[in-house]
Amino acid sequence: MAVSSTPVRPGATSDPTATPARPARPARRPRGEGQWALGHREPLNPNERTKKDDNPLNVRARIESIYAHRGFASIDPADLRGRFRWWGLYTQRKAGIDGGRTAVLEPHELEDEYFMLRVRIDGGELSLEQLRVVADISREFARDTADITDRQNIQLHWVRIEDMPEIWRRLEAVGLQTTEACGDCPRVVLGSPVAGVAETELLDPTPAIDEIVRRYVGDPQYSNLPRKFKSSISWLVDTPYEVNDISFLGVEHPEHGPGFDLWVGGGLSTNPMLAQRLGVWVPLDEVPDVWAGVVGIFRDYGYRRLRHRARLKFLVADWGVEKFREVLEKEYLGRSLLDGPAPELPAKPIDHIGVHRQRDGRNYVGAAPVVGRISGTQLAELADAAAEHGSGRVRLTPYQKLLVLDVPPERTQSLVVALRRIGLEPYPSVWRRDTMACTGIEYCKLAIVETKARGQELVARLEERLAGADLGAAGLTIHLNGCPNACARTQTADIGLKGQLVVGPDGRQVEGFQVHLGGGLGMAEGQSAGFGRKLRGLKTTAEELPGYVERLTRRYLAGRTADESFANWVVRVDEEELR
Repeated sequence: MAVSSTPVRPGATSDPTATPARPARPARRPRGEGQWALGHREPLNPNERTKKDDNPLNVRARIESIYAHRGFASIDPADLRGRFRWWGLYTQRKAGIDGGRTAVLEPHELEDEYFMLRVRIDGGELSLEQLRVVADISREFARDTADITDRQNIQLHWVRIEDMPEIWRRLEAVGLQTTEACGDCPRVVLGSPVAGVAETELLDPTPAIDEIVRRYVGDPQYSNLPRKFKSSISWLVDTPYEVNDISFLGVEHPEHGPGFDLWVGGGLSTNPMLAQRLGVWVPLDEVPDVWAGVVGIFRDYGYRRLRHRARLKFLVADWGVEKFREVLEKEYLGRSLLDGPAPELPAKPIDHIGVHRQRDGRNYVGAAPVVGRISGTQLAELADAAAEHGSGRVRLTPYQKLLVLDVPPERTQSLVVALRRIGLEPYPSVWRRDTMACTGIEYCKLAIVETKARGQELVARLEERLAGADLGAAGLTIHLNGCPNACARTQTADIGLKGQLVVGPDGRQVEGFQVHLGGGLGMAEGQSAGFGRKLRGLKTTAEELPGYVERLTRRYLAGRTADESFANWVVRVDEEELR
């Protein structure tokens, strides 16, 4: 018998009917998350490519030298829908486009040739000179719009690109700016609206806020982050510190005295997470360096591959606080931080609305517009009223409210009357005080439903039908949001309303809200932070919203135990009570 001399390949078999064995594949390397510090520079999502092509801060020069002269049609799309945000500019939603088309139309089909302009007011501080300039810009260039946001900003609408050089000139002449008011960068720094004047404040953090803004806002080293970066620095528990990327909250160290407790990794939107304590004590003069260290970690280790996972909260969740602290100390500060105690919460939530005494014996007066809606005319009248009553300072709050500081006691009641006359109520109903709303479909390209007008309608209805309701010191917070992004902090309200299309009585889709119940933050003793209860199918049409909130409130008032909070009642009762 003849024997074949054909050689057998390595890994093959001499049986001609057998299936050849496949060589083993090398182990696949885990896909990178776009973390610069680990060498993962590719692949990039479209936003990262835009930033890589040109630092967004550079777009201002093109606005001033080209676009302001040639008009809207001359704007490069990558600038228009990307880099403009670093200077506080978003294209405005074109009027008449309903919410059902929000996710269907292309950006150029949704956007108008006007802009929303966000003026950053770090710490919420405004002098009367600054207030008058914003008021004048609003009336001259923004059709008298000037909404107060829950980030202590002022948002103008109907702004033309042709007017931006003059707007910047006027703002910057009085120390205001729009730099990094939007974009993947450090946004406005929240601060207590009574910093420096509160009777119970032991340490004024204003110098740290000012130093952070002076040193880092507009610095190219910190202008390209994976996503937006939100900050809060306050001695008092009067800012929503648990939902920021970084928060410093006042605390007394038993050996070293007053300083700040550090929290990282908070954020809401479609995947909400609460910030976590790092367990360190930070003295006031070290706050800017520690802040920059945390931003540096986010810049270098943050996830840039997938846009929806690019917030700092995802990195903190994956690493844990121990690793995060270790990297912060070893790689960014070059030293260890002191361990520190947890902050003490006040006996009840801090509310600055109404008349309150300052440490110097003068008063401050807090007043509420409805859901932050205000006008340039009202801002000008506010400046006049403050000046007439001896004040030179106004503050904005993270709850769409405002304060007038430094009012002599003998002038306080007169100021209350003057504020009320211009539509700013110092003694508002619980509904006006505790209801917030985002921009909504009126101007926002992401929105699905109207929010500001719905919020105003809701407040008016509840004031009429539930005028005498006793809801206690904690009140009943209602937050309306036009889409899932939670700009109005939907998940942390007693009644959170997320805008969506729902089926109406006649079977057609109409504007409505998905309902979240019993959310809240740890703002006082006995309060625990959480995102509330989201019941399957619990929705309401926008038309039925006032009736639903009234019905739910009446059930709570009738069925609560002594001093039982709304959040605790929501957890305890059967689902049918909540529908």
